[in-house]
Amino acid sequence: MWKDVTAEQWNSWKWQLANRISSLEQLRQVIDLESEEAKEIAACLEKYPMAITPYYATLMDEANRSCPIRMQVIPSVRELQNTEVDQADPLHETIDSPVPGLIHRYPDRVAFLVSGNCAVYCRFCTRKSSTYGRDRICQGADLDKAITYLKNNRHIRDVLLTGGDPLCLSDHTLGSLLEMLRAIESVEIIRVGSRVPVTMPQRITPELCAVLKKYHPIWLNTHFNHPREITAEAQRACEMLANAGIPLGNQSVLLQGINDSPAIMQQLVHGLLRIRVRPYYLYQCDLTEGIGHFRTPVTTGIDIIRKLQGHTSGLAVPTYVIDAPGGGGKIPVNKNYIVSHSAQEIVLQNYEGEVCKYPEISEE
Repeated sequence: MWKDVTAEQWNSWKWQLANRISSLEQLRQVIDLESEEAKEIAACLEKYPMAITPYYATLMDEANRSCPIRMQVIPSVRELQNTEVDQADPLHETIDSPVPGLIHRYPDRVAFLVSGNCAVYCRFCTRKSSTYGRDRICQGADLDKAITYLKNNRHIRDVLLTGGDPLCLSDHTLGSLLEMLRAIESVEIIRVGSRVPVTMPQRITPELCAVLKKYHPIWLNTHFNHPREITAEAQRACEMLANAGIPLGNQSVLLQGINDSPAIMQQLVHGLLRIRVRPYYLYQCDLTEGIGHFRTPVTTGIDIIRKLQGHTSGLAVPTYVIDAPGGGGKIPVNKNYIVSHSAQEIVLQNYEGEVCKYPEISEE
């Protein structure tokens, strides 16, 4: 499909974005499709659009429907089958939005939805109903309302830029936004949530890094789900960001049939540390409509963390969380290592099941 594409085009993020696979006809040119699967994909596309960068498409196994890359981005008819627990807005983001584009759930921080565009439409996306196919940018009156809200709420010290994907914005637009935020005295930290280091690493350029570096402290959380996503291109992108002084974290989503095993997760977290990305969160899949087939039992995530704890460095162990339905926020869900607790001692169990005692300090 891309045999006539030049290296200059391929390495341009704007070319990657403009040439995303969005139709069944294009998809047929990069993977093998059986007639029944093609019909199912066509049915899903009537409700949920598809977008896959050429780069990310090359990571797919063209003949294997169970390929962990392919499963993340190829539409499935199962997306049209809601379960009894599915919700249109499980995290109550609409309810927690005081002005367009801002989600204010926690006292001292907000999520700022600055773009509706993504390099790739992940099939398990929490915001698939509100984001897919909507290439909007928070601008004009909506942007003014958001900035005014932040200025008037001086207790907000941390702003997370999300969407969509903030790094789908141009350098100029992103720089202007960062300048506005940095001018607000109470905003101490700006975080960026972006999957482009994984799905479109060409976006990470010296020019972009210069823009981000100008407005430190900037933190960036990206989103690797599987070891096969850690390519030479992704490594280059993450190292450029790290070299620009931007601390990198990773937020994976626990996905059935993709990364729901301790062995795969261990490969992933070790690979991330090698490219200077700290495993941060492992998310339980949300209750969003159309993604029930990706969900695992919560015990699966607990077991993964238990088998990582003690068997690799603590730096490699993410926090397993459930983003609570109803806007309850992120709640850590891990095995309880406390066996008992009294005024005299606390009894603990380590990763090997051994029981240890630690004397409690009496309060004067």
